Amino acid sequence: MKTKIAILGAGSFGTAIAKLICSYEKYEVILWSAVKEEIEEIKKNQEIKYLPNIKIDTDKIFLTTDSLFLKNADIIIFAVASKYVRNVAKNISKYIKKDAIIVNVAKGLEQESFKRLSQVIYEETNSKKIVALCGPSHAEEIARFIPTTIVASCKDLKIAEYIQEILNSSFFRVYVNEDIIGVEIAAALKNIIALAVGICDGLNLGDNTKAALMTRGLFEIARLGVFLGAKEKTFLGLAGIGDLIVTCTSGHSRNKKAGFLIGKGIEVSKALEEVNMVVEGYYATKAAYEFSNLNKIYMPITKELYEILYEKKDIKKSIESLMNRKTKHEYEKF
Repeated sequence: MKTKIAILGAGSFGTAIAKLICSYEKYEVILWSAVKEEIEEIKKNQEIKYLPNIKIDTDKIFLTTDSLFLKNADIIIFAVASKYVRNVAKNISKYIKKDAIIVNVAKGLEQESFKRLSQVIYEETNSKKIVALCGPSHAEEIARFIPTTIVASCKDLKIAEYIQEILNSSFFRVYVNEDIIGVEIAAALKNIIALAVGICDGLNLGDNTKAALMTRGLFEIARLGVFLGAKEKTFLGLAGIGDLIVTCTSGHSRNKKAGFLIGKGIEVSKALEEVNMVVEGYYATKAAYEFSNLNKIYMPITKELYEILYEKKDIKKSIESLMNRKTKHEYEKF
């Protein structure tokens, strides 16, 4: 009997992952969405608007909005935006079989609680088999089978290794590690830095500024992660510097695009609307700022971006604030 893999969410990443796994031709693939229009679009056009000119083989993927079809899934992949994860997990929890492995590919944090998404999923499903799958992995490239590397992280390394075995291929290479805290924090907070880099592009500030933001941004992400119990070295891996690089430099990056529009002087709300996809960095900035402020974690880039996005601070004044801070040693201890 074929391993049954269900993907929750028929947006760009969920659809790309479904297309990827379907190409292996050894698994039964279900693509589920709570949004009826998403499923109907795929059935009608064999593609979605977010992945134009990428055909989806609807003969090989079972498309549904009915949660009953999740009952016998061996692996369930969460590919919904972070703000919907809890609600989806709660609604489908009764359909998840006891020994199913849950894989989360969403990159974000719960706003009110600052909980990682694996924690949110656990609270709603009581599953102890939860894997975070993160790394430099734009859906637009996964769907075209462009060589990609990613990391599967779980406290139980054997479960991560099983997912590695299932998903690894000649164009989708999977590594494993046990630091799910670091992997999830890195994946969520790199979107903050990508927004800031996009603003720099909108202001035509140049490569020096972007390199500084990426480097020091990674440092403050790691500072918060270590506070939460992550391993420092995780931030030098695929989920850390790898995902940060791709999100800050790629034309596919919705966070960078939103930042670019803001840098060009477009109001924040209008910039988010123009991107027309969930800009996770906007929400991550607020969550990280509030958490770091409460716990006295030094995150100056996050603080300034928060004030730009939520308090309408002048961008030039934020740049001055960052550049005129008290001088310090590069490698101070966290």
